[in-house]
Amino acid sequence: MSKAEVFELKCAVQEYAWGKKGEDSTVAKLKASADSDFTINPDASYAELWMGTHPNGPSIVKIPGEEDVPLSVWVKKHPKQLGSEVKRYFNGSLPFLFKVLSVRTALSIQAHPNKQHAEQLHIDRPDLYKDSNHKPEMAIALTPFMGLCGFRPINEVANFLETVDEFRKAVGEKADSFVAASKTEDKPKHREAMKEAFKSLMERDEAEIKSFLKSLVDRTKSKKNAGEDISGLEGELLLKLDDEFPGDRGLFAIYFLNIVHLDPGEAMFLEANLPHAYLSGDCMECMACSDNVVRAGLTPKYIDVQTLLEMLDYTCRPISRTKFLGIESHGNVDITIFNPPVPDFGVSKFEVPEGSTGFELQAFESASICIIIRGEGQATNRSLKEPLKLRSGMVFFVAAEVDVSIKIEGSQGMLLFRAYAGVF
Repeated sequence: MSKAEVFELKCAVQEYAWGKKGEDSTVAKLKASADSDFTINPDASYAELWMGTHPNGPSIVKIPGEEDVPLSVWVKKHPKQLGSEVKRYFNGSLPFLFKVLSVRTALSIQAHPNKQHAEQLHIDRPDLYKDSNHKPEMAIALTPFMGLCGFRPINEVANFLETVDEFRKAVGEKADSFVAASKTEDKPKHREAMKEAFKSLMERDEAEIKSFLKSLVDRTKSKKNAGEDISGLEGELLLKLDDEFPGDRGLFAIYFLNIVHLDPGEAMFLEANLPHAYLSGDCMECMACSDNVVRAGLTPKYIDVQTLLEMLDYTCRPISRTKFLGIESHGNVDITIFNPPVPDFGVSKFEVPEGSTGFELQAFESASICIIIRGEGQATNRSLKEPLKLRSGMVFFVAAEVDVSIKIEGSQGMLLFRAYAGVF
């Protein structure tokens, strides 16, 4: 029986059309740095690096002197290494999937059901909703990152309805009542107006949508070519999305949803029923283990309009409320802890400044997965016969109740992310 407590993981790369190509992809560069067998194809779209037990891309356990096995197999043989609370709460499974994402073109506008709704969707439509789990997600920017998140304050949407003629036509007869509702302080009325207007857009005839979009895009291009300001139309994003998904009704969603810009280290938490989309940039992502996605647009995949319309959270929120603030502590190592209000996961960011010689990863009651984004060094632990060589892109597993000492080599410091279950 293996006594391993800390070991390297060899992780899967997913190629999707929206991923960054070749050397432009942080995912590809991290994988190539950590895995000498991996060669970057300049024409391939490297979208995601998966760290966990998902059957579509399981991480492989690399323990010297032992057979390579998927992490899911290793965890089943060593359930105590997950931690007693994780073992009890999640039936001996690792409850999260940790990722690096490199986003070139927009991912679909989507939302995820809560746990109860996911269970019902799985019963009713197992062909579309293949598991019964919820799928909260958190994104932490590695580079400047852009996304859509949550419905805008109602006065902002009303302003677009009054100033963007094509948007008003796409929303149709609900536009006037929406603008009227925006002039009140009645929050339930705001939510109902947002739902009715968004529903009207989503159910509008496709040929009409394409006609309105063509008019808007052509007008925006003309203004840009003439050197005019197009920010009032969210013109740069509109043209980017038109290039990626021409004629898709999801383009009009930029007037309903907040456009969020994250600086490196900033985060978004995507709770159940919150509409969102990733648009560009590189990020860390942690999520509950599920594939349940209900899509609204910017995708060739199936759009389940009625399910989506009924489940969305239509609460209006300013951009400041779309960002998830971590708990920061500063010292020899700058640590930011992102603990969202779900039991499935949390993430800690360790930023080690230049010149530092090392730091400790303290024992958690949960098993964790760590990735080195920047820096080199060694990890030591009582169970390791030889130190674990750390380098950019290297991923390693830490069992519950286990301390790890990190020694820094070189002068560039280190950036490390650690994901864990949030039940303790």
